[in-house]
Amino acid sequence: MISIIKKDNTREDFNVQKVVNAVNKSATRVMYKFTPEELTFICKFVTDRAMEYGEDEIPIAKMHNIVEGALEATNPAVAKSYKDYRNYKQDFVHMLDEVYVKSQSIMYIGDKENSNSDSALVSTKRSLIFNELNKELYKKFFMTAEELQACRDGYIYVHDMSARRDTMNCCLFDMKSVMEGGFEMGNLWYNEPKTLAVAFDVIGDVTLAAASQQYGGFTVPSVDELLEPYAEKTYNKQYERYLSLGLSEEAADREAMKDVEVDFRQGFQGWEYKFNSVSSSRGDYPFITMTCGVGRGKFAKMASILMLEVRKNGQGKKTCKKPVLFPKIVFLYDEKLHGEGCELEDVFEAGIACSQKAMYPDWLSLTGDGYVAEMYKKYGKIISPMGCRAFLSPWYERGGMKPADDEDKPIFVGRFNIGAVSLHLPMIYAKAQQESRDFFEVLDYYLNLIRRIHCRTYEYLGEMKASTNPLAYCEGGFLGGHLGIHDKIKPLLNAATASFGITALNELEQLADKKSIAEDGNFALKTMEFINKRIQEFKEEDGHLYAIYGTPAENLCGLQIQQFRKKYGIVENVSDREYVSNSFHCHVAEDITPIQKQDREERFWNLFNGGKIQYVRYPIDYNKGAVKSLVRRAMQKGFYEGVNLSLAYCDDCGYQQLEMDVCPKCGSKNLTKIDRMNGYLSYSRVKGDTRLNAAKMAEIADRKSM
Repeated sequence: MISIIKKDNTREDFNVQKVVNAVNKSATRVMYKFTPEELTFICKFVTDRAMEYGEDEIPIAKMHNIVEGALEATNPAVAKSYKDYRNYKQDFVHMLDEVYVKSQSIMYIGDKENSNSDSALVSTKRSLIFNELNKELYKKFFMTAEELQACRDGYIYVHDMSARRDTMNCCLFDMKSVMEGGFEMGNLWYNEPKTLAVAFDVIGDVTLAAASQQYGGFTVPSVDELLEPYAEKTYNKQYERYLSLGLSEEAADREAMKDVEVDFRQGFQGWEYKFNSVSSSRGDYPFITMTCGVGRGKFAKMASILMLEVRKNGQGKKTCKKPVLFPKIVFLYDEKLHGEGCELEDVFEAGIACSQKAMYPDWLSLTGDGYVAEMYKKYGKIISPMGCRAFLSPWYERGGMKPADDEDKPIFVGRFNIGAVSLHLPMIYAKAQQESRDFFEVLDYYLNLIRRIHCRTYEYLGEMKASTNPLAYCEGGFLGGHLGIHDKIKPLLNAATASFGITALNELEQLADKKSIAEDGNFALKTMEFINKRIQEFKEEDGHLYAIYGTPAENLCGLQIQQFRKKYGIVENVSDREYVSNSFHCHVAEDITPIQKQDREERFWNLFNGGKIQYVRYPIDYNKGAVKSLVRRAMQKGFYEGVNLSLAYCDDCGYQQLEMDVCPKCGSKNLTKIDRMNGYLSYSRVKGDTRLNAAKMAEIADRKSM
């Protein structure tokens, strides 16, 4: 009988079943299942080598080596998993110590990495602490040493490490598919709503429930057309009721329309209350976006106008109403519908009035130039943004990545993204210079590193069961999402995108040419053309829908500066400020006009089809005509355009104006300030504090053109 000497020097009889248990755990960690034949081979291999050792006692370290040999001969990926897990006790002590230190900071100081999370709340603190643990588990068991080093140094940044092991990222949720005919949620059956008021309630509940099972933006597209049939049901019900009470057809129509309008106003107000006060199980307020504007029916048109009016009027005390942050509203602009003298020009005017007052809606051109407009003009298909700026690559009904024939059409609604990994281009350029290597050669290395992370993410998530997000995977929220609860979601991932994020393009230009994007931009343009070419090649080779994404760096804008300084020091116009620029945008401190900014950034527009937004800053003495002119100009160019103001509200007397730190009316400093974070709005000041990190606040202070 052979004994195994454990780490604490105790003895235990050799039992090959313990080897089976250990290797099965290692296989599970890489989503592999041994066949009976493979397990028989491993058992025989380990037993034979133990007998050949020729001793009655074998140290545990030696036994580990024997098991590793068996696994190398069977499955190298499992062998690596086994090796990585061997020193787990020591590693876990260090890891948990780091998590504990961060948890103490969250408990007593708070966390401003995500402006949608109120870290003062107990539920949010708990979620943030769990996220820290999940991040460490992701690093430990998902990332290779090569990837981890690149991440720690700062050459790449893996977004949302705390969640990407469990679920998918942002989406265009198919609310219509879920609602039609009824659905199951939380083990209860919901019949399809028969009135508009009930539809608002159900959509609100579904949105919060489904958004909690993912991370990133949750978009309900074309909400005006989604609500239209339920408004018609309410109208018909009320119209018949009024007729039965003896009203004339004309009076019944008038009163029924009033009832529908009341339900719309109350429904949109209810959403604003719900989405800005009820945090998800993740501990944050889900990033909910709704698009509208192209519905031509009377109820769809009413939905768009009233949604915009409710947002424009704001929520709060009678003396101090201010706009809410969620849902983000995106106006779908069609020149043939919203142009001067066109059928829906009044809807456009309602949108302009709302943007002028509340910054939202942002504006998406369906009929200008570029990818989004091309899909709409050719196929009549709308690509709504997922969250603040992510866009889906086309996936065709029959052909998949490419159309099967001229009749094949793309599908966008019901699809999603599996995560983003961002490049830090100035860091990569500085590394190439320091090592006397070609920049594009070094860049290609990091592109391939991200590519491998994405490939493993597709494989890993594909093993998840549909029960992890039943509204999406079982009730039709996602394309093909009518799976059984025990089915794997792998078939649904074919149509999912994975993003290569880009930050600090302006700082790259400064490092290469000592000029900003506004002054030159040719090297940045050359870099993006190279990245687009390589990503297209990756798509062809891997069969995955990779996308190029202008990263909305929130916390990352400051982190990348710290990482650059640590390795390459302070470089003028590159790392001498507290933040880097977002994606392809001109530096916020550039003294250029809104028209100049639109023109400078237009060169990069079609090189970021996986995620982009353009925005310009309006001066304090802005006017409605200026907003309208610049929005129409952006729509002609095919942009996704944001109106950028700085809104300030006194919470004591209700006074409102742009850009104030002290209320000129009552002298109070108890202000709420709303600024554009990146592609979305956030509180730069609330109850004397800010939800934003120091780097982002420094950027806001420098803004001239953004």
